[in-house]
Amino acid sequence: MDESAVIQVERLTRRYAGRPGYDAVRGVDFSVRRGELFALLGTNGAGKTSTLEILEGLAQPTSGTVRVLGKDPFHDRRTVRPRIGIMLQDRGFAADLTVAETTKMWTGTLSRPRPVGEVLELVELTSRANVRVRQLSGGERQRLSLGLAIAGRPDLLFLDEPTAGLDPENRQNTWRLISRMLESGTTVLLTTHYLAEAAELADRLAIMHRGRIVGLGTPAEIAGIQPARISFHLPAGATLPDLPQAVATVNGSDKVVLDTEDLQVTLTALLAWAAPAGIQLTDLTARPASLEEAFLAIAESDPISDSTEGAVA
Repeated sequence: MDESAVIQVERLTRRYAGRPGYDAVRGVDFSVRRGELFALLGTNGAGKTSTLEILEGLAQPTSGTVRVLGKDPFHDRRTVRPRIGIMLQDRGFAADLTVAETTKMWTGTLSRPRPVGEVLELVELTSRANVRVRQLSGGERQRLSLGLAIAGRPDLLFLDEPTAGLDPENRQNTWRLISRMLESGTTVLLTTHYLAEAAELADRLAIMHRGRIVGLGTPAEIAGIQPARISFHLPAGATLPDLPQAVATVNGSDKVVLDTEDLQVTLTALLAWAAPAGIQLTDLTARPASLEEAFLAIAESDPISDSTEGAVA
């Protein structure tokens, strides 16, 4: 076990009792390095929430080993808890307290709190300080939840869907705040359904499916599991040549889609064929695979086989 990692998970399992029992997490291994943003993504029922509850010290694993900041997050909770921040999707605020009162009450429980005014400024709620929580919009409650998560100057920050319900402007503001936390040395574990968010923010990520990790690496590495794509309309009468590293599909409107393992090689060959022949490729687009495409390919896949586990190391 790497004691220098902020989070270290080895052979983690979590089983729910009952008839029949259910294995929500089945032999998960990953680590989170100090100062990085690690995104944990998952298909529905993947075991992501069960994993997070163990990392946050809310539940014990059925088997396996978990270390957070070098400690067992469940049995050493009193040591670990002051050093972590947790943003949950539903924090259960007291509806009749104001934003400032809620923040003051929370910071009163912390060992090294930020001043209330600083917290509200960071999440852009200063102008709403005297507004009761029940009067806040969903997005404002989300920002308040984030403010409380960072109020204790955490070494490790758990963010569960931090931009859910936010408009594009506030989502960008939240991204900038998360980046500032990273620059200050905070390690972040993020869960999100916005795959563009994970692609933008994450240094590395893991994708869980049916209780196991099926993809682990940088966003570019995960996206690279899927082929890149070139599309265009082929002029009437033109015949597409064989192109290296590519599989072509032509539909009834003469639109050609090329899936390729080497975007540069295939695109170069395509243009080298079209230019001398005077062939104009209209609506030409070329792009690498996206993280969303890789994620959807996993979500739509058959039950896990040994060949699909750890697709990217």
